Amino acid sequence: MPALPTTAEAAAAELERLAAEIAHHNRLYHTDDAPEISDADYDALVRRNNEIEAAFPDLVRADSPSRQVGAAPAGHLAKVAHARPMTSLDNAFSDEEVEDFVGRVRRFLRLADDEAVALTAEPKIDGLSCSLRYEGRRLVQALTRGDGTTGEDVTANVRTIADIPASLPGGAPDVFEVRGEVYMAKADFAALNARLAAEAAETGKEARQFANPRNAAAGSLRQKDASVTASRPLRFLAHGWGEASALPGSTQSDVIAAIREWHFPVADGFTRVDTAADALAVYRSIEAERADLPFDIDGVVYKVDRLDWQERLGFVARAPRWAIAHKFPAERAQTTLNQIDIQVGRTGKLTPVAKLEPVTVGGVVVRNATLHNADEIGRLGVRPGDRVVLQRAGDVIPQIVENLTRDTPRPEWQFPTHCPECGSEAVREPGEVDWRCSGGLVCPAQQVERLRHFASRHALDIEGLGITNIENFFADKLIARPADIFRLTEADLLARERWAEVSARNLIAAIDAKRSPPLDRFLFALGIRHIGEVTARDLARRWTSWAAFRAMVQSGIEKRDGMLQAIGESDDKLLARTAKELAAIVDTKQVGPEVALALIDFFAEERNDEAVNDLLTEIVPADVVHETRASEVSGKTVVFTGTLETMSRDEAKAQAESLGARVAGSVSAKTDLVVAGPGAGSKAKKAADLGIRVIDEAGWQAIVAASA
Repeated sequence: MPALPTTAEAAAAELERLAAEIAHHNRLYHTDDAPEISDADYDALVRRNNEIEAAFPDLVRADSPSRQVGAAPAGHLAKVAHARPMTSLDNAFSDEEVEDFVGRVRRFLRLADDEAVALTAEPKIDGLSCSLRYEGRRLVQALTRGDGTTGEDVTANVRTIADIPASLPGGAPDVFEVRGEVYMAKADFAALNARLAAEAAETGKEARQFANPRNAAAGSLRQKDASVTASRPLRFLAHGWGEASALPGSTQSDVIAAIREWHFPVADGFTRVDTAADALAVYRSIEAERADLPFDIDGVVYKVDRLDWQERLGFVARAPRWAIAHKFPAERAQTTLNQIDIQVGRTGKLTPVAKLEPVTVGGVVVRNATLHNADEIGRLGVRPGDRVVLQRAGDVIPQIVENLTRDTPRPEWQFPTHCPECGSEAVREPGEVDWRCSGGLVCPAQQVERLRHFASRHALDIEGLGITNIENFFADKLIARPADIFRLTEADLLARERWAEVSARNLIAAIDAKRSPPLDRFLFALGIRHIGEVTARDLARRWTSWAAFRAMVQSGIEKRDGMLQAIGESDDKLLARTAKELAAIVDTKQVGPEVALALIDFFAEERNDEAVNDLLTEIVPADVVHETRASEVSGKTVVFTGTLETMSRDEAKAQAESLGARVAGSVSAKTDLVVAGPGAGSKAKKAADLGIRVIDEAGWQAIVAASA
């Protein structure tokens, strides 16, 4: 794990990147049922985010992964708010972390050293979380977890699962939500894949094979047609509850026992223990039986047994203080690496994938494994033909952990210098391990994500052109590049199902209204790596017109190409020096070497340049007109914090910019003024500690009025 950032600016940039990357993987796992990385790699990203937030608490973002659970529900199912949030669990990976968990509970509750902290322990099944709501003891609603606050309505589908009772017995509470996991047993999963293959063979269609039981269960439960769900061998295992008008017990074990009596399946391994040592013994026992269980599990969940203690402990961020998941280590096997392929992700990241001689790991046949990046290939020294040790990390995507034949003479495998999808140049920033395709606007692997960003609210803000329409238009070859959006016609839309004249006319009008976007929105919409809204605004203000900006970029490309022909320096050293030179050419406040290099690399890729020029045949970015007034904050950096009572945050930002000020999101030594509303908290305190002037909202309005 690299060292923590040393400055607030670097920390904010990494938190922004982590928020986007974790949200991407959340969407793939929870919504698309198509994870790209292992549980272990995902957990590492979350831990890195949490460590940076702990070091820089003022920089915690509103969209921080530490505040999120799961991912937003998909589009084809109705969204319903949970009566009580469906939270996630913090993870433990060692005995010491479990003992620390019990110690934290003891300290929080101020328990005596000799007072037992009873826990429940149960297998952590790898399924799809589901909440079953009973009113008047009849099943009335079933929701997936979704983002923890809002889930998808799968009531009709859940009614087809034999494990789930349609009603509760007479003694049950009037309102009760049973929560658990919808899953598919290993044997049922294998039979389903075999059946799908046989059906495909009969029809001559390509067989759809599920990657693992969890994906099969998720895809089966979230069907539009409940009859499809009914044809799939889904099961349910209860492990908790949500809203309840009354509880049938005062402990976790009492309530789970009642749920079992109501004819819900509960894990056979569920047990109550009195000490952390006993909990770890249960963990060892379940781990030993793991391979023989009928369903996949990835750990053991411990919960404080007493419900009154659970109530006192409460929650922190997205997880309860009274529960933790103790994850299993990965399972391993040996096999042969046949070849190395490169996959291009939605953000352009080039990920090497090992194609393996099929091998069974933990009861699952594995044919592919992630190699992460070029540095990992170099560390392992892997080449086609090598004998390797494989592990299933988190039971999702396997990875290679050891090369048993690295000393065998064989040509070294070369990481590609160009994207295998579109042929664009592959680039790597100084200090980074990942190579990325630079053809963002033209690369097939990235195009849908780029089009979505282009039309999004903070970019060109094309009303009515959301992700569903973009995906459908792209699939039908109506759009591929941003310029194609502006070539859509009403006739194109009316030829499609479910499009009427009014909706077609409205979308075309919304598109036409964006043919002269502000320069900063245009730059942000291109989706250039590291060019966020603030940086795009800084660039637009510095260069004021597209012509001036493009001339600057051309100078940067010439400098870049000349320097990259140099020899005698290591790649990282040369890249760092090139980036520094490019930052001087970009000549824009807040644009450092890393951002400057990404900007010039983007336009240096001929296919991107061609796509931008094509776009410019349809739209004309508007020049920046500096309508600023002289004021006491001209040229200064202002931070707004706390609750603004007389204006929105966007309005305050616009006011500051009209007065010639720059608005920042965090307080630093470079801050000149802090406007603090009620609840300002740590930012106002930091400003006071740094001797920075702090005023209230009335004081700010006085500055605005004085400059009128």
